[in-house]
Amino acid sequence: MGLLSEGSPLSWEETKALADHVREHGVNQFINLYHRLKDRQGDILKWGDEVEYIIVKFDDDQKVARVALRAQDLLAQLNEKELADPNGVKSLWRPEYGAYMIEGTPGKPFGGLMAHFNLVEANMRYRREEVTELLAKDECVMSITNFPRLGAPNFTYPLAQPRPEDPLSSARSLYFPDEAIFPGHPRFKTLTRNIRKRRGEKVSIKLKVFKDTKTKLPVEGAPPGEPDVVLLDAMGFGMGCCCLQLTFQACNITEARRLYDQLAPLCPIMLALTAASPIYRGYLTESDCRWNVISSSVDCRTEEERGLAPLDQQKFKIAKSRYDSIDSYLSPEGAKYNDVPLTYDEKVYQRLVEGGIDHLLAQHVAHLFIRDTVSLFSEKVHQNDNEDTDHFENIQSTNWQTMRFKPPPPNSSIGWRVEFRPCEAQISDFENAAIVCFVVLLTRVILSYQLNFLTPISKVDENMQTAQKRDACRKEKFWFRKSSKTTEQRAAKAQKQAQAQAQAQAQTNGKANLNGNGLANGNGNGSENGDQEEQQQPLTNGSAKMNGHGNGTTNGTTNGTNGSSNGSSNGADSDHTDTDDEENELFQLLSINEIFNGKPNVFPGLVPLIRSYLQSMEVDTDTHCTIEQYLRFIQKRAAGELITTATWMREQVLSHPDYKQDSVVSERINYDLLKRIQGIQEGKQVEPALLGQDYHSKTKTKDFIPPALQKQLAKNGCCEEK
Repeated sequence: MGLLSEGSPLSWEETKALADHVREHGVNQFINLYHRLKDRQGDILKWGDEVEYIIVKFDDDQKVARVALRAQDLLAQLNEKELADPNGVKSLWRPEYGAYMIEGTPGKPFGGLMAHFNLVEANMRYRREEVTELLAKDECVMSITNFPRLGAPNFTYPLAQPRPEDPLSSARSLYFPDEAIFPGHPRFKTLTRNIRKRRGEKVSIKLKVFKDTKTKLPVEGAPPGEPDVVLLDAMGFGMGCCCLQLTFQACNITEARRLYDQLAPLCPIMLALTAASPIYRGYLTESDCRWNVISSSVDCRTEEERGLAPLDQQKFKIAKSRYDSIDSYLSPEGAKYNDVPLTYDEKVYQRLVEGGIDHLLAQHVAHLFIRDTVSLFSEKVHQNDNEDTDHFENIQSTNWQTMRFKPPPPNSSIGWRVEFRPCEAQISDFENAAIVCFVVLLTRVILSYQLNFLTPISKVDENMQTAQKRDACRKEKFWFRKSSKTTEQRAAKAQKQAQAQAQAQAQTNGKANLNGNGLANGNGNGSENGDQEEQQQPLTNGSAKMNGHGNGTTNGTTNGTNGSSNGSSNGADSDHTDTDDEENELFQLLSINEIFNGKPNVFPGLVPLIRSYLQSMEVDTDTHCTIEQYLRFIQKRAAGELITTATWMREQVLSHPDYKQDSVVSERINYDLLKRIQGIQEGKQVEPALLGQDYHSKTKTKDFIPPALQKQLAKNGCCEEK
């Protein structure tokens, strides 16, 4: 959810009066932080996932399922292990917006070893089991994106009713009671209240209902003149959804900016692939994803800022909500694809430039800072701009975009990071682990092969809307960058050189390269080559831990003297030069299947590119088996052989004996759907259309790296921190 400062929340009037204070000091804090850490080099590849969960309570007698408002109680118990042994826990637990939600992450980030891919699913299983042990027999923890009847009558346990006329209510919603907002931290209700007050009215989330043969119009609560709209009116409808997010630590700021840019065009693609939320307030809708729902749920723009009234009290007309897709690229090669007018605070921009921030990063931060703070605590008003960063993070953490560029925290060992935010939560740990490992592998391929997925921002925006359409994964097409012949050539060359280098290294050392070490010697680090200096820093930029981290060339050496992952810092394309194709021919509408599995003479496919990369690595047998099952799953879903969670949920509703062809997901349908989901995640229910046959027995996931492999890794200088 972002920054969770402790203290006493200020009223909206007090917060509004301090907006310029927060903005001014936030900018100063960023400038100071940037100059302290801009030259930081050699951070190792670390990455981790965040899975959000919903607690569901079943009434088996009445055949009803409700969200259980137990998050505060559960978190108190889950956090006991962390308080007792902060460095020894296998999982970390944090609050989320809903009083029925919790967020789980690995106890420590994963690293650059190939063997780490075999730990992800086991850790996710551990997290689910850890929560399950604390639940009653009639309760279940579920990694579902949205509770289907969220906002329908009596959807909470204990029962709570909305209070739209109560001036003390934070949401003032017709459907979403304040009791469903997490009560254990003031940030959540404060944000709810202040977003509503800043906007000048309640948020308005409008979804088209799925029109079946007996759908009654107008839909209950539909706005005047919009009879086919399912209206949602509270922040909880969006922030009460769950998602799957990943964070990567880059070796330096240049690599972080490159990853931010290269992953941004993949956000709508992964959103379509992971679509999992077709039901809202008990109605089937025309949308398969949560994204626009969350975007509208925190849209604090006034009528002036939305362009509905002339500018008078406000400074800017703002095109998007503060929760939306990114608006500009950060790397030099991405600059020419910033084709959408960027609204930013000129005063903030000038201050940043004068403070030594380059144009692309300055306009990015100045764009974030067109937003006012919507949550401020009295204890955090006055800060030391040379040491603190809370004012910067206050604005940064309430700009919820598809990608987030994250500077290192002050006085921390953590480096420059990027966060990948579009994916919807999947039902099973297998699916969630497959998505996580796929995206992480893709980052390694991007850096190792110097791939270029840069697409004009306008086309990425278009793709984001396309991704949310009903069954977009099988039926829609997306703007995607065509591959030039250099992509295949570079991949083949990299693979050949890596194999040759591995063979040469093995001959030099008199032994084969490590099984599971991550690959073909980035620059020789991580193998026993007798170089004491290199062995002392086996995980630094360009190391053998995983080819591509800090690796901008195809021969495994660090590119350039600064360790940057991107040799194209002069702004030239890394996959295309301007002579490859005419600019308007670089992009083509491709299906999800073509993007993931390839289209001849257009694009080789994301999965084949990953497989090509994996061929140049030595991987232990179990990890190889696990990764292969993940890739097969991704391939089949992209090809339409397996369906998305959203499509599966629709089919479950439409085929339910109680369904009346009226678009309504009744309490009994909801109960049966969630019971079926419980069976899937527990491995008791086989759903071939969703997961294929017997998927639970396919992976070899483990919750530890086998001792024999650890010993081999240690011999070769690739051991991880204990």
